[in-house]
Amino acid sequence: MMLRRLTLLNCFQLKSCTRLMSFKALNYEIRYDDANMQKAEKNSKLIVKVLNDLSQFVKAGGGPKGIHRHVVKNKKLLVRDRLKLLFDPDSPFLEIGLLAGLFMDYGNIPGASAVVGIGKIHGQYCMVSANDATVKGGTFFPMTITKQIRMQQLAYLNKLPCIYLVDSGGAFLPLQADIFPDRDHGGRTFYNEAVMSSIGIPQIAVVCGSSTAGGAYGPTMAEEAIIVKQTGVIFLGGPPLVKAATGETVTEQELGGAMMHCSVSGCTDYYAESEEEAFEMCRESVLTLNSLISSKPNSYQEPLYSSNDLLLISGKDKLCKEDMYIILSRILDGSMFKEFKEKFGTNLITGFGYIQGMLVGMLANCNALTFQDAQKGAHFIQICDKRNIPLCFLQNSGELEDAINESSNDTLNCRAKMVAAHSCSKVPKITLCINGCYEDDNFTMCGWPFQPNFFLSWPFANISSRKIESKIKPIGKLTKLMDAKDIDDYDVLFENKTSAFSRASHMLCDGIISPENTRKVIALCLEIALSRS
Repeated sequence: MMLRRLTLLNCFQLKSCTRLMSFKALNYEIRYDDANMQKAEKNSKLIVKVLNDLSQFVKAGGGPKGIHRHVVKNKKLLVRDRLKLLFDPDSPFLEIGLLAGLFMDYGNIPGASAVVGIGKIHGQYCMVSANDATVKGGTFFPMTITKQIRMQQLAYLNKLPCIYLVDSGGAFLPLQADIFPDRDHGGRTFYNEAVMSSIGIPQIAVVCGSSTAGGAYGPTMAEEAIIVKQTGVIFLGGPPLVKAATGETVTEQELGGAMMHCSVSGCTDYYAESEEEAFEMCRESVLTLNSLISSKPNSYQEPLYSSNDLLLISGKDKLCKEDMYIILSRILDGSMFKEFKEKFGTNLITGFGYIQGMLVGMLANCNALTFQDAQKGAHFIQICDKRNIPLCFLQNSGELEDAINESSNDTLNCRAKMVAAHSCSKVPKITLCINGCYEDDNFTMCGWPFQPNFFLSWPFANISSRKIESKIKPIGKLTKLMDAKDIDDYDVLFENKTSAFSRASHMLCDGIISPENTRKVIALCLEIALSRS
């Protein structure tokens, strides 16, 4: 019996080592001396600089004044320093909604006053939402609520434990009418907490600062709550409100401090002397979750071509079918790809490949989908769903002037079948909009409304349901950016509501990624989605 087990193990290892040899390598070189490619390279480098500038602006939070008040006066840790203490030292970090809150009607709110992302705690991926109190005291704006609801949706889709680092003054009162009344506004986050907890998705809160007004329900509804001595407080109405209502004078600590909630109300479960101790307690709580964690393969082949080529490709005005093969050859292990139905439905590329050792079904379109493309796409999605293979959609509708816009019953019927196929599939789905996604291709290629596990964009991506809107691309505004002197000059990228930047600021995607990081980010998304499946 032991010999048979060893033989089966050896056979499995042999298959793991040789499985890529059965796929053919894509052979797609790039002509770097081509004039169009050099123009694309110039565009790409500029847009990545803009992306980096915006990222640095957001990560600076409330700026020097807000940081000084937070650290020196209030003696609290900055939000990103808190995350460093919470996550494992070597943990990757997938940030969600980094550009949310920029160029809103009510101003620039860096990160929508919260940092949201996924990282490892004791080797287990966890979803974390952390208020940034340097930005308007960590108060909730309408976009903050949208971001937190997406955070909870991602935790639900990927079965990730939720950790809330609370440090917020509650709702931003001048905009409270847009924060609480509707079903998908503030109260929905508490509903989501309760429902996720009931289905086995853990909910843990660490109260690092204020948890006031409606926000006070967050930590009290968590399964476990940790509160920090002196800085952590929880109450619906603070001392001024108590004074006005009853005439009683009471301090914050007496009303809702750590000692009161740990020894009298029982709203919190752990009393931490410092933030450092609180995060260590939170890490210990993760150890008790008793979750089954999967791990990705340790060995895999790198692509045959440089990932920097993706940066060049992204700067082109239009991406053709050959460009899609170039992209696939830069993100798949060994640049190897087993294409499915190669000669049928030529506007949609479908097939199998590996990304850092994880098998994935790839769907990449290079124009609007015909009935043959949609038929092929539905067939391929159903195969992957039956075989438990995650799906990756690369959205690229091409130029509208070249798009095939058929309205026959056959086309509509096949497109509907493809929409139904990915909507009903149970495997993880990752969508990346790389150039443009127009009209109903946003439906057929698993767009934002269809709740993919992750939805990401390249900087020049453009998503529109109307032809007239989609013609206004951010790539055409690069000349204005060359002379940009401060962050306000980048508002031209946010004017067109269909651009990747505008959609990212309104939390209509999970983030914009730099093209050369595509393979690394998709691999991280796959690992997260598969870690508890």
